[in-house]
Amino acid sequence: MKRVFSAPGRINLIGEHTDYNEGFVLPCALDRRTYVNAVPRDDGRIRCTSSSFPGEITFVVSTDLRPAGDWADLLRGVAAGVLRVTGKPFGADLVYSSDIPVGAGLASSAAFAVVSGKALLALAGEEFEPHQLALLAQRAEHEFLKTHCGLMDQLIACCGSEGHAMLIDCRAVSFRRVPFSEGAEIVICDSGKRHVLASSEYNKRREECEEGAARLGSLRDASLSDLECRKNEMSPVVYRRCRHVISENVRTLQAAGALEGNDLTTFGRLMYASHASLRDDFEVSCAELNSLVDLARQVPGVFGARMMGGGFGGYTVNVVAAESVDGFVEFMRCRSPQVYTSVPSAGLREEK
Repeated sequence: MKRVFSAPGRINLIGEHTDYNEGFVLPCALDRRTYVNAVPRDDGRIRCTSSSFPGEITFVVSTDLRPAGDWADLLRGVAAGVLRVTGKPFGADLVYSSDIPVGAGLASSAAFAVVSGKALLALAGEEFEPHQLALLAQRAEHEFLKTHCGLMDQLIACCGSEGHAMLIDCRAVSFRRVPFSEGAEIVICDSGKRHVLASSEYNKRREECEEGAARLGSLRDASLSDLECRKNEMSPVVYRRCRHVISENVRTLQAAGALEGNDLTTFGRLMYASHASLRDDFEVSCAELNSLVDLARQVPGVFGARMMGGGFGGYTVNVVAAESVDGFVEFMRCRSPQVYTSVPSAGLREEK
């Protein structure tokens, strides 16, 4: 019997490169999704196709699966993980479709991994708690894509809620829902430049954060005063990376409070400060992203804007007064290949 599951992409309002440093993030689920039609097989094989990638791929499910260098590598990682934790043999025909842009910083890979895990667990007759599924999907990215991502994308894909952002504590793997203002909308703008999260630059940032944490302890617990006291013990580059993470955690907690108080002026100011920190201290922005943020500042009714995602390309996220959205979209469409409005959406679900 065919079953259909879907999981959303992600918009991160603020809290960038903090998740793998045990910090805080404030994402919401995107109203664009990845779908999978799943039919069980009895021969221990997975056969899969996708509207986003060419070719049909078939492989045997085993805990010894290894990357093969094609678009199904993440699925291999998920399948190996499901088999490892359940011990139950399974197979499936999987047909994927998605309207989440790939490689744009909107967490298309996390949506793919989470919805794959859910489908395979369901076919195996197993049910996971959301955080368990998120961890399984994260491990698959680490092991099969060599992307040392944090848990934010997988957790929001599992637990997103309509009309709400989520303040996630990435150490405790816990969250609280934060209502998004009805007086504003989210607009995302494509820089036209794609990135690869598994690139050496992305993973290098994580290594630099780990080097700083070796001096300071967890960056989640460190203050800017702590950092200044140990500044001479680290390189200028590592110092700047740590300064971004520490200050971004503070901004994220402040931003959640501002959103809960419907203080969009403060929220927007924190978004701009986040972008400046990502541009100057963490050095993951690019000319295209910077230009879009600078343009957004010129438009009346824009509370805040910043780059979003791992960096080196992708999208900007903008919070715009509801009455100004049409004018902002018209202005940006002359300057961006793709402009989307979005509302906080629901997380992983089985389609009826």
